Amino acid sequence: MALSIEAIEKAKPGITASGRVTDKPYKMGDSRALFLLVTPSGGKWWRFKYRFGGKEKQLSLGVYPDVPLAEAREKRDTLRALLADGTNPSAHVKMERAAQQAEKTRQLAATRFMLDNEGALSFRLGKRCFVLTPAETSELRAFLDATRALIPKVMPCP
Repeated sequence: MALSIEAIEKAKPGITASGRVTDKPYKMGDSRALFLLVTPSGGKWWRFKYRFGGKEKQLSLGVYPDVPLAEAREKRDTLRALLADGTNPSAHVKMERAAQQAEKTRQLAATRFMLDNEGALSFRLGKRCFVLTPAETSELRAFLDATRALIPKVMPCP
């Protein structure tokens, strides 16, 4: 039987849907290999169970209520389509996460220096971010202009 939002909301840690008292995580099955794992600490994790290469595997789809029931079912259907195509869903998710991390790194590198509308400069050095006020930014510009004027344009070879 498919889960309902009411049943998910009523799920309590330590008390199964049938009313048994337990100190272990328990599962509430939805349909087509999707289930909700209710932990003793109160967490509700969406899991997708599948077989690939002759081995049973599980993939986490997120935490309820951050991932609602409808979204968990959509993710499950997407993963089932990957399985039907012969792709390991776990490997696919890992590749997607790596691509997202690479894009995030690329965006951070692209935004190394930023100047906002008020004239404040912010820049990144590694994971550190420095922000200068508009007054500090104008002082830095004046300093750089002054040092640029002192350095000869053409330097002879030593």
